[in-house]
Amino acid sequence: MNAMPTPATPLLIAHQASIGRFETTVEGLRCELDYQLDGQLMRITHTGVPRALEGRGIAAALVAHALGWARAQGHRVQPLCSYVQVYMRRHPEWQDLLA
Repeated sequence: MNAMPTPATPLLIAHQASIGRFETTVEGLRCELDYQLDGQLMRITHTGVPRALEGRGIAAALVAHALGWARAQGHRVQPLCSYVQVYMRRHPEWQDLLA
């Protein structure tokens, strides 16, 4: 049985600010979202989830966490990663962050 993140077992997402990354580990595998800051502009450059973990909402959780952080910091977001571009298009609650 695979341990899937649920509201009862939320992902523990760590912010590695020194390298511009949000990451979590699921079943021993690292999942990440990478970004670059340029003043108040946050460029999200990459999301990565191993194939074995795809379809569980992990990338979406990383994106939502990163966007929440960006909003709290007063950053605008430029989604260079295609996954984040689609995510933001599908979730209008984040579109005010678009640069």
